[in-house]
Amino acid sequence: MRYIEPLAVLFSRAGLSANQVSFLALLCGILCAILFSLRLFLAGSIALLASVVLDLVDGSVARQTSTQTRFGAVFDWIVDKYVDALVLAGIGVSGIPLVSRLFSLPPTADFLVVALAITGSLMNTFIKPVVYAEIGYQERIDGKIGDPLEGVGFFGRPETCLVLLVGGLTGYIWLSVIIIAICTNLSAIQRITYLYRRLS
Repeated sequence: MRYIEPLAVLFSRAGLSANQVSFLALLCGILCAILFSLRLFLAGSIALLASVVLDLVDGSVARQTSTQTRFGAVFDWIVDKYVDALVLAGIGVSGIPLVSRLFSLPPTADFLVVALAITGSLMNTFIKPVVYAEIGYQERIDGKIGDPLEGVGFFGRPETCLVLLVGGLTGYIWLSVIIIAICTNLSAIQRITYLYRRLS
């Protein structure tokens, strides 16, 4: 995290708030989705990388300017999920074959894979706020509620972004979506199983 501190200082001196940095991350995510939909995967990957970096920077800006708010923490989550869903949707709209070409399936199979990837990405994270709401976690660390699922789930947002970046940069974006569709849902099942054993 220390590598992003100089960038956070730059944004702070420019007078940008943490929420504004989060909004810039959202804009970069939207740009990535548009570029992916046009099959400009290299350019889209650069836009996604910018979104990820800005997502890391916003928290540092909030700490440096002492402007940490509960809304900021919530807005950060919302931006993350919008970016994840839009980027994956952009790949789906691009029309590139994912599994249809490999297994001689109709094109609708590709949209199903994208839908599974989006669902897995959202559900993998959605489990956390449900736990917060039902069990009442309140302890905050650096302005955010402590994670009751810390270390549980092998495939989260960092892995999703990394796989998308590698796929976009290498030309294997179709494989990235398949990996995300499988791994995010398996990770969600892993978290559900953990919670069942712990809370039952």
